[in-house]
Amino acid sequence: MTKSAVILLSGGIDSTTTLAIAQQEGYAAYALSFLYGQRHRLELEAARNIAERMQVKKHMILRIGLDEIGGSALTDKIRVPKNRTDREMASSIPVTYVPARNTIFLSYALAWAEVLGARDIFIGVNAMDYSGYPDCRPEYIRAYENMASLATKAGIEGHRITIHAPLIQLTKARIIQKGLELGVDYGLTISCYDPDPNGNACGACDSCLIRKKGFAEAGADDPTRYR
Repeated sequence: MTKSAVILLSGGIDSTTTLAIAQQEGYAAYALSFLYGQRHRLELEAARNIAERMQVKKHMILRIGLDEIGGSALTDKIRVPKNRTDREMASSIPVTYVPARNTIFLSYALAWAEVLGARDIFIGVNAMDYSGYPDCRPEYIRAYENMASLATKAGIEGHRITIHAPLIQLTKARIIQKGLELGVDYGLTISCYDPDPNGNACGACDSCLIRKKGFAEAGADDPTRYR
C-alpha cells in the first residue's frame, strides 16, 4: 500500500526539492500551499505549476490572513533588505521573518494529515542559510513533532506523525545538486522576496543572493529571470 504524506509547497527551491525527495521515497504527495497575505502571489503560480508538473495526488491552497497581523517585510509595508553581505545576513533575524509562519503552516498540514490518515509531513526548512529563522532549526522540528503526538487523535491512539525536514542540514548548493539528481526543473521555482509584476527576480534580496550563490557553488546554471 502506498504511503501518503503532506508536503508544504511554497514554490521555491527548498520545498520543491523536498517534494521530489518525498516522491523518491515512495510517498503519494499531497501538496499544501498558502495564500497568507504575502506581498506577491507569484510563488503560488509557481507552486501550482510545480504540483502539476510533478503530478501530486492533490494540491490544496488555503487562505489565511497573516497580512492582517503584519510584522514582516513579506506581509507588511516594510522594505525588503537588498544587497546585504553574508555577515549582515547572519547578524540577526531579518525583517523577512514572518512571525509564527511555520508553526501555522505545520498546524494546517497536521490537520490534513489526520484527515488523510497520513503519518508523514515534509517541510523544506533549512538551518544552513544565512536567514537564521527560528522556526527552521532542528530543535524546533523535534519540539513540534512531540507536540503533534500529544495534540492529535492519531498521536493519542499511537499513530505518531513524523515531520521530515530532509534539507535541514544541507547547504543551498547541495540542495540544488540533490534536486538536479532527482530531475527537478528549477526553472519553475521562484525565490525572490521582491519580484516585479512580470515575475522577474530582483537579484538583490537575501533570498536571491542565497539562490545565486547556491547555483554557482553547485556548478549549475540558475534559470531564474533577473531584472
